[in-house]
Amino acid sequence: MAVRLIVTFKAKAGQGSQMAAAFGPVAEEVRREKGCEQYEMFQSADNPDTLVLLERWTTAEDLEVHGAAMRARGPSPTTAFRDESAPPMVERFEV
Repeated sequence: MAVRLIVTFKAKAGQGSQMAAAFGPVAEEVRREKGCEQYEMFQSADNPDTLVLLERWTTAEDLEVHGAAMRARGPSPTTAFRDESAPPMVERFEV
């Protein structure tokens, strides 16, 4: 069964565009992982410091492998731009 994640991030005030740009190279790398069907970040047109990551994985196992790979990569290049007072909100759906 496929898995969809919707992850909402808040950037520090005025840094949404920098956060989106820092995400680009990570996304390109992740899209080559086994089972990755979608891995895209979108910046809100109404609130540019709100970003949403859409992920779709072929199986839960593929998502687990991805999670391990992300932890092994170390800190995300987007960390410097995140609003730490608003932790990411993660929604998981089976599709």
